[in-house]
Amino acid sequence: MPKQKTNSSTKKRMRVTGTGKIMREGVNNQHKFEGKSSARKRRVAEDQVLTGGDRAKARKLLGKLKGR
Repeated sequence: MPKQKTNSSTKKRMRVTGTGKIMREGVNNQHKFEGKSSARKRRVAEDQVLTGGDRAKARKLLGKLKGR
């Protein structure tokens, strides 16, 4: 049976912490910062933790060894 490949786009967008949590970047954090308040910019700068069904899908896309 062939090996399962890691999804390249998921690999670039998410990371697995040492405790196994899957983190992603906050939304609306790429451009057009002049129109956003300082508080909003600080809030979206933090990484978000994936939970529930999204976490299960991301684990599958990241491959067998990641996200244990």
